[in-house]
Amino acid sequence: MLTHINEKGEALMVDISAKEPTERMASASGRIYMSREAFDEIIGGTVPKGDVFAAARIAGIMAAKKTPELIPLCHTLMLTKVTVDFAPLTEEKCILCRCTVKLNGKTGAEMEALTGVSTALLTIYDMCKAMDKSMTITDIRLDEKSGGKSGHYERK
Repeated sequence: MLTHINEKGEALMVDISAKEPTERMASASGRIYMSREAFDEIIGGTVPKGDVFAAARIAGIMAAKKTPELIPLCHTLMLTKVTVDFAPLTEEKCILCRCTVKLNGKTGAEMEALTGVSTALLTIYDMCKAMDKSMTITDIRLDEKSGGKSGHYERK
């Protein structure tokens, strides 16, 4: 059964009022591949627009908090923690980004983690597009979630 569609086929927000709050966590990741020049400038801190990681981290956190404004039918959640971390992968000329979201609530935060990582990667693209318009954002995915009725999930 589709939970966001009623018996008439109309979109609806899922009713979570009867659910008990639980500790919840979701973690998502993604990558952005780029030229050696762009990669070296990001790592060296010499991108003309400024500190790429600082801007992308703030953008990812802000995006996670605003997910219900962007994704239809998402519940507004009281997030208790959002982290956005980066790992430069030198051989691949890419940046791995991970967004982890925590809360105590009645529904999960998978969409918030996915929105956070997507926006952080888009911010890196925006800050570096003058150097490399062919950057590729890929592999955005849920890596882990815990809490709620469906329990723990971890990507193999």
